[in-house]
Amino acid sequence: MTGPETSDWPTAAVTTPGGPAATPGGPLIVTEDENLLDDLLRLCAAAGALPEVAHGTPAQRTTWGRASLVLVGDECADRLAGLPHREGIVLVGREPADPGIWQRAVRVGARNVALLPDEEGWLVDRIADSVEDADAPALTVGVIGGRGGAGASTLACALAIGAARTGRRTMLVDADPLGGGLDVLLGAERADGLRWPAFAGSRGRMAGRALEEVLPEPHSLRLLSWDRSDCDVPPEAVRAVLAAARRRGGVVVVDLPRGTDGSAVEVLGQLDLGLLVVPSELRAVAAAHRVASAIGMMMGDLRLVVRGPCGPGLDGEEIARLLGLPLAGEVPVEPGLAEALISGRPPGGAERGPLAAFCAEFWARALPEGPGARS
Repeated sequence: MTGPETSDWPTAAVTTPGGPAATPGGPLIVTEDENLLDDLLRLCAAAGALPEVAHGTPAQRTTWGRASLVLVGDECADRLAGLPHREGIVLVGREPADPGIWQRAVRVGARNVALLPDEEGWLVDRIADSVEDADAPALTVGVIGGRGGAGASTLACALAIGAARTGRRTMLVDADPLGGGLDVLLGAERADGLRWPAFAGSRGRMAGRALEEVLPEPHSLRLLSWDRSDCDVPPEAVRAVLAAARRRGGVVVVDLPRGTDGSAVEVLGQLDLGLLVVPSELRAVAAAHRVASAIGMMMGDLRLVVRGPCGPGLDGEEIARLLGLPLAGEVPVEPGLAEALISGRPPGGAERGPLAAFCAEFWARALPEGPGARS
């Protein structure tokens, strides 16, 4: 296997999958207004947050200090003025014409005021931000075939399994509605969890943790795949879902469609790195040239993966030269891969196989050193 030096590769922050003890608490709601409480509970649900509710004054100052965010009803502001000031307080009101609300915000230590219903969208974003625990967006890698049957889906699955094996939080996203479903390729078609059609109505901000928790979890990774329905997911929903996946941190691997419709453009715009999979044959190289031309301008970093065996005069370096792309590596043929898939064993599942070895080398270059293994 060959590839560029490690310094040429994008890197991602390490994000260790956390259990309940590592999950930040939800916001604290302090209000005696039942109607306002209903609205704030609804907004927390939209942000994927589980809040704690205190009527009037929080019973313990530790509750006030440990919450990720404090949402204070305007009617409670005066009585909370004696509590210690802290970051992350939002005063929530309904009367835009009341100039006194800003004075009450200062007394309670709130840097922000949210006036409902006009600022519901802003407040949902603020709540979602408070419960996300990733230090940096996920390293997002897209895989696309230079021609049909190039093995892009197989490589995408193997890369996701390889990333999960390193201990990183990993999500595999099937962005090709005509590919038959990556859940089938992973032997997870009966796994519990939501598929793409469930997110067809998604718009705007979505909480990364809420997305992660409702997806199937085969082979220690989260999987967003298609089912066998004819549901169409609009570009706005694709954008919202992939942005939520990236905010969660770790690694996101995307199996890309070979078209450039609106949904595909949304996905391409969020990738850190693209891998173009090309079998080592002249016709495949000719087809891959068209694909590379179509998507190259939409991606900042597109690299070549050559799928062997390579014949005389047509090795990985030569194919890279013909396509004008940097070479990410060469993947030898894996004996028994077809039989393994039929029996339900995922691609890259055998740690000593050529496919797993390629993926291990790839992540060693693309991911940083340091902590990140599962505890």
